[in-house]
Amino acid sequence: MNAVLPRHTLEDATRVDSPVIDPRDRRGPFRPEKLVSARERRSGDMFVSLFRSIDFLALVAFAVVCARSVAPHGFFTAPFGNILPFMATTLVLYWAFYAAGLYRFGRNGRVWKHLVKLACVFAGGYVMADFIADFSINDYAVTAAVRFWIGATVVYFMLQHLLWWSLVDRWRRQGKLIPSIVIVGATKYAEKLIEAAIAERHVNILGIFDDRLSRNPEAVAGVPVLGDVQSLLGHKITPYVDQIVVALDTSAKARVKTIIEKLRSLPNEVSLFVDMENSQSAKAAWSRVADMPLARVSGISEDDRKAMLKRAEDLIIGTLALIIFSPLMLVTALLIKLDSPGPIFFRQCRHGFNNETIRVWKFRSMYTHMSDATAAQQVTKGDPRVTRIGRFIRKTSLDELPQLFNVIKGEMSLVGPRPHAIGMKTGPSESARLVAEYAWRHRMKPGVTGWAAIKGSRGPLDSAEDVRRRIALDVEYIERHDIWFDLYIMAMTVPCLLGDAKAVR
Repeated sequence: MNAVLPRHTLEDATRVDSPVIDPRDRRGPFRPEKLVSARERRSGDMFVSLFRSIDFLALVAFAVVCARSVAPHGFFTAPFGNILPFMATTLVLYWAFYAAGLYRFGRNGRVWKHLVKLACVFAGGYVMADFIADFSINDYAVTAAVRFWIGATVVYFMLQHLLWWSLVDRWRRQGKLIPSIVIVGATKYAEKLIEAAIAERHVNILGIFDDRLSRNPEAVAGVPVLGDVQSLLGHKITPYVDQIVVALDTSAKARVKTIIEKLRSLPNEVSLFVDMENSQSAKAAWSRVADMPLARVSGISEDDRKAMLKRAEDLIIGTLALIIFSPLMLVTALLIKLDSPGPIFFRQCRHGFNNETIRVWKFRSMYTHMSDATAAQQVTKGDPRVTRIGRFIRKTSLDELPQLFNVIKGEMSLVGPRPHAIGMKTGPSESARLVAEYAWRHRMKPGVTGWAAIKGSRGPLDSAEDVRRRIALDVEYIERHDIWFDLYIMAMTVPCLLGDAKAVR
């Protein structure tokens, strides 16, 4: 812990105007070696769902292969009693995996207990399959096939679940499965919560924010007070925060309401920690966070299944699109190089999920010495900064194709709110300051295309009304999104872009 600190540690996330303090003191008692973004932690959670899917496919594959020995002429011509033990036991085993908690991978769990539970599940499956085989057909060949199937399957799953366990343990050590929170309120409730969290070590508390800085200490139970609530709204730490917990006396209704209204502009989930007075111990106080009985105030809880389907959609369609469009991308890259001096690609820092800063790839469409990395000046018709090839690729949105690399990397999605440059201006004002709900669009990964894009809201935002319209469309997409809606938006993207002659790009 005394070694040279890596990038993205907690001291990097403190306020720019913070006084110079020993970095180790500013990191507090939780001391994460590396801050892991909320996006990366969610991707780790989705892998548990992937484990279940792989287990199901493996169960079916083993059953089909072993059942072939008692159905040499095909499953449809074989006696039903030959196939029934494999079909019924496969379904029961898959249900039993879930019922036995074999996908929980708890932090306090032990791998040997996990394997014992797995063995017990298969023992029950063996008894069931053997009974069905004897009862339904009483054929020695079927019974032998069933016993071999169970034996081979249990060995395979023991090894596979050892792999699952080692992967989860590795992700946990990397911080990908440990949720990070910040607390609003330097109160006695926050102190109890921190003490309990330190004892359990199931969560990282990255800092505290409180409006009453003049009367508060620099730290509560070792966790640093990083600023007031207003500073939290634009703080560099927010992309690493899974949840903001308001730990105030709920009897101070006016103060609680004011703070919650301020926090609603953030993409992070906000929860109210209530009834702390009734907690009998620090462990009880901690369990309220660990078990999530929190009164949700704002934020959208992403459904694991939908998230997994969306990621699979991005990987499959994104990879296919990259292969299909690679010749076009090569030609575009060559034309850019021949048209004007400078690099082929333009990389720009933009906001991603949960306000995370990501570097978005595009084909360069402006002269290198006129490039605008912060989008301080919106593109206008006949803009002299845009090259000849740039006008064409911007009009046809070919300049966006390199963002497929961001999609495959997991920083973007094929469909979602379009990523805006950090500090983008609408007229003289920063776009993010024109609409209170602006950050809501960061509650989902940004997309290569989106609902707003096909509804005509693409390109520059020339007025506050333009910003409001785009935010409304982005929030509508976030509330409605599913795989079919995504496929519809992708199908409509090309005709909408080609028919949008008025858009300035």
